[in-house]
Amino acid sequence: MSQLDTGWLDTQYNNRARVPEHMAIIDRWRQASQLVREQSPACRIGLSYGEGSDETVDVFPAAEPGAPILIFIHGGYWRSLDKADHSFVAPSFTADGALVLVPNYALAPAVTLEDITLQMARAVEWAWRHAAEHGGDPSRIVVAGHSAGGHLAAMMLSCRWKQLADDLPAQLVQGALSLSGLYDLEPLRHTPFLQADLRLTPASVRRLSPAFFPRPRGKLVTLVGALESEEFQRQNQLIRDVWGPTAVPVCATVEGADHFTILRHLADPDSHVHALGRQLLGLG
Repeated sequence: MSQLDTGWLDTQYNNRARVPEHMAIIDRWRQASQLVREQSPACRIGLSYGEGSDETVDVFPAAEPGAPILIFIHGGYWRSLDKADHSFVAPSFTADGALVLVPNYALAPAVTLEDITLQMARAVEWAWRHAAEHGGDPSRIVVAGHSAGGHLAAMMLSCRWKQLADDLPAQLVQGALSLSGLYDLEPLRHTPFLQADLRLTPASVRRLSPAFFPRPRGKLVTLVGALESEEFQRQNQLIRDVWGPTAVPVCATVEGADHFTILRHLADPDSHVHALGRQLLGLG
C-alpha cells in the first residue's frame, strides 16, 4: 500500500483520534460500572474460566433461575480496556431476566489475536458448563460485543465447538450482537497505529476474519454508529453481504452515535439496540 493509503487507514480506524472526548466517555463507563458492582450484592467478580491471570469473568445473576445468558465482550482493539469498565452493560439485561457474564482476556501485544479468540471460546465453554450454577440456561447463550468485542462475538458464532471439546453442542451460541464490529482484518494489517501490537499476517487474517467464513447457523445482529468512519460502515455492511440476510437479519445504523456512544444504546433499556439484544435472548 502507498503512504497515502496507510495514512487514510489510520484516519479510518483510529477511533480515539476521531472522537476527542473518548476518554471522558470511557471514564463515565468506569464510574457507572463501579457503581453497578457496588450496588449488585449478588454479582460474582473475577471467577476463573481458565488458568491464565486474565482468564476471569464477572457474573451478574438474574432474579429467576433458567435465565438466558448474555456474554458481553469488551472492545479496545484487542489491546486495551477491561471487563471492569463494562459492568454498566449488565443491569438493564438482568432486569429483563437475563444472566450477564462479562469476561476478560489477555491483551495484545503480549498475546496474539488467535490467543484472545481461543480465550473467548473458553469463556463461552465455561458459561455452558457453569452458568446453571448461577441461574443460567446453557441452551440459551447469546454473545454481544463492541468493536474488537464485536469481532470476537462473530467469531464465537462461527466457532466449531466440537473441536474444542467433544461433549459441547455443535451450535453452542444461539445468536450474536455486534456493535461497530470488524469482520475483515486485512485493512488492519496495513494500519500503522495497529501493526506493531496486532502482528497480523496474511494467514492470521484468513483465520480471524469472519467475512471469510461460511454462513453460521445462528443469527448475527450488526450495528454501526451513523457518525463512524466509512470503513466501519463498510465493515458493517460487508458481513451482511457475505453471510446474507438469513444469517444477518439486522444490519443497521444507529443515528447520532459515534464509535463510543453507540455502547450507551445497548445499556439503555428504552433503546432499539437494547430491544434487539432482548429479542436475541428470547425476552421479547
